[in-house]
Amino acid sequence: MCTSLVYRDSSNGVYFGRTLELSMELPYQFACFPPGQSFHSQVEGHPALQFRGACRFLAIAMPDRTPSADRPLTANDFKVLEGVNEHGLTFSLLAYPATGGAAGAADMTRAILSVSDLGSWLLSQYQSVPQVKAALATQPVAAVALALLHGAESPFHYVVHDRDGASLVIELCGGEMAVHDNPVGVMTNGPEFPWHMTNLNNYTFLSNMDQSRATFGGYQARQPDAGIATAALPASNTSVGRFVRAVYYAQFAEKAGNPDAAIQTLAHIMNNFDRPRGITVAAREPGAGLNLEAMGSADEESTTEYTSWTSMVDLQRVHFYIRSYRSLGYVHVDLQALDALSTPVIFPLAKLDGLAGEQTQMFLAR
Repeated sequence: MCTSLVYRDSSNGVYFGRTLELSMELPYQFACFPPGQSFHSQVEGHPALQFRGACRFLAIAMPDRTPSADRPLTANDFKVLEGVNEHGLTFSLLAYPATGGAAGAADMTRAILSVSDLGSWLLSQYQSVPQVKAALATQPVAAVALALLHGAESPFHYVVHDRDGASLVIELCGGEMAVHDNPVGVMTNGPEFPWHMTNLNNYTFLSNMDQSRATFGGYQARQPDAGIATAALPASNTSVGRFVRAVYYAQFAEKAGNPDAAIQTLAHIMNNFDRPRGITVAAREPGAGLNLEAMGSADEESTTEYTSWTSMVDLQRVHFYIRSYRSLGYVHVDLQALDALSTPVIFPLAKLDGLAGEQTQMFLAR
């Protein structure tokens, strides 16, 4: 349902790409939040956690409630799914239905960070993965029930990357929060991150070198085409298969010689995880609990996942790229060019449908 990976160019510059797959359209918003923005995070039974941002950041966000005439949406109502700040720190949310609990034993007088606000909290305040790790060591975080997901308890885990190449995976499961260093820079969905790393031990034979000839008895076998090196990669779109494929592509894709070429290379890599509608179809099973693969109209007997959008980030230049399902090319926004914004700018991501190229002006013109 989501695939994320880090790619490095020939100078060890860091680039990040991810896809987001669901079986329905959600009201995604494109947002820029300036330094000085005030946020608060509320967990039931605890005082609100108040924090003020020190960093500018771009984000794909979602409203966490339906607005009304007497309660219009505010900036704090938009929860970050994906984003990057001015220091090249990224945050991404990926589906992980095993999420549950954490911070339940915290003092009731202590302010707890709702995991729904994790993205705005870290993107607005921190510059690097080590800073995020240190902050999480002292800040309790709790999963919360989400009305837009029929009361499911934050069925996600989270990845963080910085321009030095450091990577984290954050998971809440079994009443505990686990923060894992991620040496491969790749994440998909379940099982838990350590399981994926153990599974990589089954793929030590992978190489990008084609072995196109072999001898069997007296027969000389010869492959008539290039590409046999990828024959042993998992072919399915399961989270396990995508994890291994993402590690392979991030490891072996040619190292581009400049940032623009690196973004082009990353776009080609991400094409391998782009899923059209109808490629896999999931039956809706009554009483099976939350099925993120089968989110959609309750009238449907089956649903199909597809890539709602794909994003890429150049962490050095802090350029953000986004392509929706209804677009062939990427829209490009330069976060450094938005330093004059003093108030949040938020608009529907659907406004980018069919567009491509530099679109930073969309934020400045509002």
